[in-house]
Amino acid sequence: MTKTLSYPKEKIHVLLLEGIHTTAAERFEKAGYTHVERLTTSLQGEDLHAAIAKAHVIGVRSRTHLTEEVLSHARRLFAIGCFCIGTNQVHLETAAKMGIPVFNAPHSNTRSVAELVLAETVMLYRGLGDKNSAAHQGQWAKSAKGSHEVRGKTIGIVGYGHIGSQVSILAEAFGMRVLYYDVEPKLPMGNAQQVDSLAELLPQVDVLTLHVPADPSTERMVTAEVMAAMKPGSHLINASRGSVVDIEALAHSIKSGHLAGAAVDVYPVEPKNNQEPFVSALRGLPNVILTPHIGGSTLEAQQNIGLEVAHKLIEYSDQGATLGAVNFPALSLARPAEKAHRLLHVHRNRPGVLGELNRVLADAEANILAQHLQTTREVGYVVLDIDRNYPDDLVKRLSEIEGTIRSRILL
Repeated sequence: MTKTLSYPKEKIHVLLLEGIHTTAAERFEKAGYTHVERLTTSLQGEDLHAAIAKAHVIGVRSRTHLTEEVLSHARRLFAIGCFCIGTNQVHLETAAKMGIPVFNAPHSNTRSVAELVLAETVMLYRGLGDKNSAAHQGQWAKSAKGSHEVRGKTIGIVGYGHIGSQVSILAEAFGMRVLYYDVEPKLPMGNAQQVDSLAELLPQVDVLTLHVPADPSTERMVTAEVMAAMKPGSHLINASRGSVVDIEALAHSIKSGHLAGAAVDVYPVEPKNNQEPFVSALRGLPNVILTPHIGGSTLEAQQNIGLEVAHKLIEYSDQGATLGAVNFPALSLARPAEKAHRLLHVHRNRPGVLGELNRVLADAEANILAQHLQTTREVGYVVLDIDRNYPDDLVKRLSEIEGTIRSRILL
C-alpha cells in the first residue's frame, strides 16, 4: 500500500469521537484546521467504517475499537489519537504497517487517579461506602468499630511510575509509611522506600495499591496466593488494569474475612456503554468500593488530555514530529527553514531503502537541507527538508521506491 498525501489544513478532516473534551477541537481550530467534527458518542460497525474512510485524523477514547478490520476501511487516515492513557483499543501493529502513528496521553490524568486512590484508602479504613449506603436506606450505623485513621498505616505501591509516585507523595502527606516495588530501581519521593520483590512487600503493608501496565508480566499478577500473603485485615486497591487482579479470588478473600476491604475501578470485562449492565463477583460485598473506570475521569484530566493529544497530532500533521507515538519511530523535529519544503517517507524497514531514496533525490538534483531517519523493527521513517527547486514529480518518484508505505508533503 503506497499513498502520497498532500492536503492543506482546511481539507484535513479531523474526527473526534466519544465526547473528547472541547479543548481538543479548539486546539485544532486555533492551529488552522477548519474541518473538525466532534461527536459525543462512539461509533460501531458500518457507521465506524464509513466515518474512518473519510477521516484523515481520528481521535478516540476507550469505547471505539480500531481493529485490523476497521482500519482496513481507512482510505485517508494518517494519524490516530487515543485521548486516554491506554492504547489497547487500537491494533497498533496494523496501524504501524499502514504508516499511521498512534499518540496517547500517558500522564495527563496522573493526579486524578492518585487522588482517587487516597480517597478510597480513607473510605476503606472508615467503612464509608457501607455507612453511606446504610444511611440512604434509613439506617443509623453510628459506630467506631472497625474505623481507623490512615495516619501511621503502611501503604504498598506496586509500580512506581508517574501515578505510583504521586500516590506516594499524597500518602506521605497523610502521615502514612510508604513502601514500593517496581521492576526497575526508582528514585524514591520523600521518605518512601523501595523493596526488592512483591513477596517482600506483601506482609508489610496495610493497603496494597496497583499501578502497573497491562502486559503478559502483569496478567493476573494478584492471585489467591498473593492475597493470602497479605496481612489479615489489609486492603487492596486496583486502579490500573482489569487484567491484573483475579476478581473471583478477591471476592473469596473478602468473603472469608482475610481482606478487610477493596476498591476496584477496572475490571477484566467492562460494559461497552452506560446502558449495559455491570456484572461482577464483587457486587454486594461489604466494604468493597466499585467505581466504573473513572480513575482519570475528572474535568481537569480530560481538559489536559484534550490539549496534550491534540498537540501531538498537530505536531505530526504540521511538522512530521512523532515524539510520543506508541507504535512508530520517534522523531523530535524543529520547524523547517523558511525556504525549505518538508517531505515525509514511511517505508518497511529493509536494507537499501535510504540509499535508493537518496539516489532518487540526487537524480532529481534536489538539494537536501536536512535529513532525519528513525526506525523500529518493522518501519522506517525519513523526514527530508529540501529547497523548493525540485521536479514536480519528485514525490511520485519517492513513492515508487520499493518498500514505500506512504509519503506525504507538508505544504
